[in-house]
Amino acid sequence: NNNNEIVELVEKPETFVSDQAVIGIYYFKDVAVLKNKLQEVLDENVMNGGEYQINDGIKRMMADGKVFKIGTVDEWMDCGNKEITVLTNGKMLNFLQSDGEEQLVASSVKLENSNIIEPCFVGENVVLKNTTVGPHVSIGNGTVIENSTVKNSLIQTNTSIKNANLDNAMI
Repeated sequence: NNNNEIVELVEKPETFVSDQAVIGIYYFKDVAVLKNKLQEVLDENVMNGGEYQINDGIKRMMADGKVFKIGTVDEWMDCGNKEITVLTNGKMLNFLQSDGEEQLVASSVKLENSNIIEPCFVGENVVLKNTTVGPHVSIGNGTVIENSTVKNSLIQTNTSIKNANLDNAMI
């Protein structure tokens, strides 16, 4: 509409609908709302094209009055391989840091003789001992990293890393 709000989503239209596209990159201020709507989609077994679609959850959020805005993409990064995924993570961390709306390092992070070089995302209950992380590192909740250096990397939840020098890694 005139306020750059998305008012309808059309999955894989056969005829021209708009010069806007859903590219698979989403930002939700409250992801719990989406999670609840997607659970409804699963519970009701709503499928399109033989698949469950995130758009069905988003459409339900829109029906409840949630507002979605369009964004402009200057660069398309598919994230189909490790190198592009790690690069995209770094670009997103730069964006989130400059945006300043989110706390990227959880307050529950325990630093013992360790440094975080921003931008980094460090999840809840992460423990860093004798370690330097960053820049461009995302670490999932409950991870413990000891005696290591980690940069340009993604580390999932509940991971344990010791005595490592990681650059451009996905763990």
